[in-house]
Amino acid sequence: MRKIAGKEILVFSLLAAVAVIAGIATTWLVLGRVPLGDFRGVALTVAGGLFVYFYAILVYRVFLAIAPLREGEIAEGSQQEFVYHVYLLFYLMLFYPVMRCNLLPLPLLRLLYIALGARMGENSYTAGVINDPGFVTIGRNTLVGATTLLVPHVIEGARLAHYPIRIGDDVTVGAHAVVLSGVTIGDGAIVATGAVVTKGTQIAAGEHWGGVPARLIKQGNVERA
Repeated sequence: MRKIAGKEILVFSLLAAVAVIAGIATTWLVLGRVPLGDFRGVALTVAGGLFVYFYAILVYRVFLAIAPLREGEIAEGSQQEFVYHVYLLFYLMLFYPVMRCNLLPLPLLRLLYIALGARMGENSYTAGVINDPGFVTIGRNTLVGATTLLVPHVIEGARLAHYPIRIGDDVTVGAHAVVLSGVTIGDGAIVATGAVVTKGTQIAAGEHWGGVPARLIKQGNVERA
């Protein structure tokens, strides 16, 4: 794993400070003069937290619009490595704690992932964790089960890369499954509970995969031993 440098921490801290200041200012402008009674402190704290989080997502998206994180290998000492480390700090400090808390209802979790860059079709939901949402595409009417992990990044010693995960329409990914970088899952496919779909696997439409590592267990109406 590569070390995060001081300049990357500084840039993240400045961006986070912008979000905090904007969140506090908005809270005061919206609720500062509203009579909230005995619950004033609680209401202001909750509202402030929500506004800060909103601005953190906005600042994060603006940062990536200016300095995009691209698909592929990331060379040591490169500009892409700098962008990645600032990006990673947003997740480690702000986004992962919420994504992993299991407290958000699925419609709100869906909105969070879309806000962070995931492309999710109509009536598709996940009860798991999408790492690097900007590298994940999910079609329509797809369900990704509880505690699943979609992991588009590759971290292997000093190696660092991102390869997109693409999931089609009408797909079911069972609970506790892990889908790694570069995987494509075709329309109508099923990934069994607890399966580990290894890097670069191509699952065709309608296929059923399961196991560790995942393998084809049913193609159409024909099961494989």
